[in-house]
Amino acid sequence: MKQKKITGIQQIGIGVEDVHIAWRWYRRYFGIDIGVFEEEAVAELMLHYTEGKKRKRHAVLAFNMQSGGGFEVWQHTGKNPEKPNFDPKLGDIGIFVAKIKSRKPEKAFSFMQSKKLNLLGELVKSPDTKPHYFVKDPFDNIFQIIENDYLFEETKSVTGGIYGAIIGVSNIEESLKVYRDILNYDEIAYDETGVFEDFSSLPGGDQKVRRMLLEHSATRSGGFAPLYGPTQIELVQLIDKKGRKIYENRIWGDPGFIHICFDTIGMDLLREEVKAKGFPFTVDSSESFDMGEAAGHFAYISDPDGTPIEFVETHKVPIIKKIGWNINLKKRNPNKSLPKWMIGTLRWKRVKD
Repeated sequence: MKQKKITGIQQIGIGVEDVHIAWRWYRRYFGIDIGVFEEEAVAELMLHYTEGKKRKRHAVLAFNMQSGGGFEVWQHTGKNPEKPNFDPKLGDIGIFVAKIKSRKPEKAFSFMQSKKLNLLGELVKSPDTKPHYFVKDPFDNIFQIIENDYLFEETKSVTGGIYGAIIGVSNIEESLKVYRDILNYDEIAYDETGVFEDFSSLPGGDQKVRRMLLEHSATRSGGFAPLYGPTQIELVQLIDKKGRKIYENRIWGDPGFIHICFDTIGMDLLREEVKAKGFPFTVDSSESFDMGEAAGHFAYISDPDGTPIEFVETHKVPIIKKIGWNINLKKRNPNKSLPKWMIGTLRWKRVKD
C-alpha cells in the first residue's frame, strides 16, 4: 500500500562564502566527514527562491556516522554570496539555529572551549532539562549542541549530526499547519512564554518570546531512518514585536541556513497532501534528478512565513564509484529501513584531513 512517510531530517542547507573552507571546519569540529556527493552545477529549478534566475553553485552533502541529518554546504559561484545587512536575532523569521546532537554535551563543550571556538555563554538547560550550549562558526551561523543519546555508530567526534532547528515564525498556530500537520511533529515537549535564561547568550535573547518544542511520537522508519534518528523542531515567536525576515532582500543559497530537508517516501502522495492543505510545491523535480553521483526526486514548499522546506525521495546513493556500487532504494519496501550494515558502508566515504 502506497503511503507518504517522513523518515527523518536528511540535512540542513548552509549557504557559505567558500564551500571548501566551511566543510573543512565542519569536519574538524562537528565530525561532518562522510562526503556523499560534491558537485558544481546550475540550480535550474529553484527559480521560486532565486528571483527567477538559474544560479551556478558548488555543493557538498556530508554526514556524521554517529547519527543525525547532514550538512548541505552550498556556495553561489555565479554571483557574490550576500550576507544579511543586519544582525539576525532570536525571533527573526527563518532558520535561526541548527540543532546538533551530542551524547555528552559537557565533553563537547570542553573540547570546543579548548579549541577556542566562539562559544556563546555557558552550558545551560532547556525547559525540558536537556543540557545544551550555543556555538557560532566562523561564518556567523549559530549551532545548538544539545543532549541526545541516540547512536547509530561510534565515532571520535564529540557531536553527532543535525537534530533539528530553531525557527523564527510570526504565528506559531499558523506554523503548526506545516510542522505538525504535514511534517508529523505531533508531540509538544513544551510550550512556554517568557524571557528565557538558556536563550540569554543569543543575539536578541533578552526578548520575550513564545517557544514550542515539537517532537514525533512514532519511531520513524524506512530508508536511512536508522542513521537520522529522532528529531525535533523548536518554533520561536516574538511577543512584543514582529521579527525581520533573515533572508529579506537576499536569495536562497546566500550565507545562512537556507532550508531544512526531510527524507521522504511517497512524493506523489505528498504532492497531493500539501496542495490540499494550502502549501503546494514551489519546486518539483518531478522524476529522478541527478545530484552528481546521487539521484532522487526533490521538491519544496514554503512554511507560512516563506521559509523553504525541502523534501527528497532518495533513489540512489553511490558507495564505491569505481565499480559502480550504489544503494538503490527505488524498488525497496518503503516500510523497511535499510540494514544497518548497508547504511554503515557510508563510512567508506569518510574524508580525512
